[in-house]
Amino acid sequence: MYDRDAIRRIGKQREQWEANELRAFLARQPEARPEYRTVSGLPVKRVYTPEDVAATPFEAIGLPGQWPFTRGPYPTMYRGRTWTMRQIAGFGTGADTNRRFRYLIAQGQTGLSVDFDMPTLMGYDSDDPRSLGEVGREGVAIDTLDDMEALFDGVDLENISVSMTINPSAWILLAMYVALAQSRGNDLDRLSGTVQADILKEYMAQKEWIFPIRPSMRLMRDMIVYCADHMARYNPINISGYHISEAGATSVQEVAFTMANAIAYVEEVTKSGVAVDRFAPRLAFYFVAQADFFEEVAKFRAARRVWARLLKARFGATKAESMRLRFHCQTAAATLTKAQPMNNIVRTALQALSAVLGGAQSLHTNGLDEAYAIPSELAMKIALRTQQIIADETRVGSVVDPLGGSWYVESLTNDIEAAVLAILEKVDGMGGTIAAIEEGWFQREIADSAYETARRRASGELPVIGVNKLVEPPEPSPVEIHRVDADVERRQVARVKATRAGRDQARVAALLERLDTEARDPAVNLLPVTIELVRHRASLGEIVSRLRNIWGSYVERPVF
Repeated sequence: MYDRDAIRRIGKQREQWEANELRAFLARQPEARPEYRTVSGLPVKRVYTPEDVAATPFEAIGLPGQWPFTRGPYPTMYRGRTWTMRQIAGFGTGADTNRRFRYLIAQGQTGLSVDFDMPTLMGYDSDDPRSLGEVGREGVAIDTLDDMEALFDGVDLENISVSMTINPSAWILLAMYVALAQSRGNDLDRLSGTVQADILKEYMAQKEWIFPIRPSMRLMRDMIVYCADHMARYNPINISGYHISEAGATSVQEVAFTMANAIAYVEEVTKSGVAVDRFAPRLAFYFVAQADFFEEVAKFRAARRVWARLLKARFGATKAESMRLRFHCQTAAATLTKAQPMNNIVRTALQALSAVLGGAQSLHTNGLDEAYAIPSELAMKIALRTQQIIADETRVGSVVDPLGGSWYVESLTNDIEAAVLAILEKVDGMGGTIAAIEEGWFQREIADSAYETARRRASGELPVIGVNKLVEPPEPSPVEIHRVDADVERRQVARVKATRAGRDQARVAALLERLDTEARDPAVNLLPVTIELVRHRASLGEIVSRLRNIWGSYVERPVF
């Protein structure tokens, strides 16, 4: 972007500055640390100049909405449409969470996001003995289509975007969502939203799985293909770096491991004969906004560029929509502290700002009390107001990619991209993502990074205000805690038993036999039979149990 003579002049000027002003100043006042790095460990210079981006052609940065989408997936970004404000919610029964949804919508939330309880995630009904004590605690309990109806009572599914945070049992929740929409006469092509579904990151990081990797990948394929055929605006998967980061990965690893998973999903679908441009436009991503402000902005920009180049060069995509990375972002739960919890408001605001400056399409801001429990209504309101203040008062959305052209941000974007591509090359050398998971490579990398971060926090090298710096004596009950009604489990168990008692048992039994048969044929898409099952009130646990009998369960190989 600069001619060679200009770069030489700038370099000479920098050298003179280092020899004179800088040298004299350092003699009087040394810097606090001998070297500076991002939280991911990338070296950070004292100052950046055009020298640092001289080798970067403008075409690699480009314009918004234009390949390689470094500056954003759409030409006008927030000038045309503010990001979706999607606060996650889920607790108790479907009716309990529905009341929280209505509250958030009344406060100006523009999209819904559902958190499910652990039994639902792991494929157990609420009356299963293994669900005891967990029903409705960490999210909403969904056993049958009746629960889904209660969850979205009064919600216009054609006019509000819905995201569902669910993984090993994701295809069943998608089937319930489809059956619910069809029962209301909704047009499936008008539904918008996402089901998270990314099972590979579970084996890497979050550790919530049911089946072995290969049949789980078959279910991912089935969801992606079904949505490509029937749900034109719906994202069948959110390929998720968030949980990889929360498990301890660096920001560079977050992007690289997420891209490795995305490659595996694209390969799984294309090898079944589906052209990449038929489904890739609806693949979506889910990243975290961590504490290192500029690294996070550069991370989002680098992720878009890496994805665009992968889809074009590796998979032969020709549609711009296939190469255009779109992502949901959540502020970092792992940074929230019990000590001085009001500090979490500030942390969340700055992380949210980095997501906006990095070009997120939707955003969840964490509640100040989430180090204690799921957020209270007050905490959720403050978190939502944080987004609304950024959108309406700071005016940062008035310019697309306002940090584009910063010598530091552009240089850091290049550094992250190069580091991500190096990791992807290493994964390819190990035989691909699934082989690397089976060998425990990703798991070791995340564990090593988590240990190093914990060590640096314990030593004070990574400051955490209120925890290892500016510590104050603890206060009893500093925030109001949301508590789940103790009667939730009894009510939900009674509900699922009543649904089972009132259904056509013979029809459910016949459909379970059909599921058994179709599951044994890898070429069959299991979404249609699952939709029929849930429509006739088969429970989530019954469907999972039938497939567990065929495919077995996954047992992780220990990693040291």
